[in-house]
Amino acid sequence: MDIDKDISRRIPTNIISGFLGVGKTSAILNLLAQKPETEHWAILVNEFGEIGIDGSLLEGNKKEGESVVIFEVPGGCMCCTAGLSMQIALSRLLANDRPDRLLIEPTGLGHPREVLEVLYSESYKNVLSVQKTLTLVDARKLRENRFVENEIFQQQIVIADTIIGNKMDLYDHMDEEILRNYVKQINGPITRLVFTENADIDVSELDGTSLFESNNIDDKPMNQHDNLSMEDNSFLESGYVKAINTGDGFNSIGWRFSPEKVFNYQKLFSLFDGLIVDRMKAVLITDNGVFGFNLTPDEFTETEFDDCSESRIELISESIDDSFEEGLFDCIQ
Repeated sequence: MDIDKDISRRIPTNIISGFLGVGKTSAILNLLAQKPETEHWAILVNEFGEIGIDGSLLEGNKKEGESVVIFEVPGGCMCCTAGLSMQIALSRLLANDRPDRLLIEPTGLGHPREVLEVLYSESYKNVLSVQKTLTLVDARKLRENRFVENEIFQQQIVIADTIIGNKMDLYDHMDEEILRNYVKQINGPITRLVFTENADIDVSELDGTSLFESNNIDDKPMNQHDNLSMEDNSFLESGYVKAINTGDGFNSIGWRFSPEKVFNYQKLFSLFDGLIVDRMKAVLITDNGVFGFNLTPDEFTETEFDDCSESRIELISESIDDSFEEGLFDCIQ
């Protein structure tokens, strides 16, 4: 899957990594806000779930006329199965577009080491200039064994050139120091550590050569996501598509609805109130307009959009209450 090598320049490429709900999409939006007006950027977004929400959220938050193209790779870690899905998406992106910078957002349950290996492969070495990998971390998670002992969480720390301690406004007095010690223990003193709120990262943090190749990082073999199912692949009869994914101790369930399905805005808020999951993302057509919803254990946000082609919603958590689906369908007018 070789890309045309007669390209006069190599494209600066960054990975924006981090676990579920840490603020990767917000970080990309903040970086886009600092993009030089003369530059054209591309974003490759990967999601654990099958539905694909982040691409719609990024599209909905783009400024009018902004020179950015967004590609999605839904359905688990894009580096699995020898990186084939990632290579297909990346090759299509580069064939159709020649950006001044490429940002790659792997799923929070993905293996960034394998993504880097694809970027350094023979197919792309004359096309891409792999620059810094930024990993966002919520230092409060270091108090929970399910994160500290998670292989993917550890890998995201190990491969980082810069660790972004995000959500520092929510830390207590010890969290920063705990993260400093953890990074020093895992990576040594070479890794840059930056603390921020609301994923507000300066665009200069993207510049610089990745140390991935020289570090020669050894790692465990990647896990394959399993129990993948797509219950339907068209809107023709039911007006919706449901998809389920299970892997790495987490479950996702998502739905796509045809644009004729309109949701009651007030009922949606009642449904979301008290919902406890690791992540809920949605772009929904309601009787009050089109809105993007984003729920993490810390906050719930909504953004009004001008339009969208269809409604989408997805939950990711260790366990998901079966009754949510009934409540969701009850919100349709």
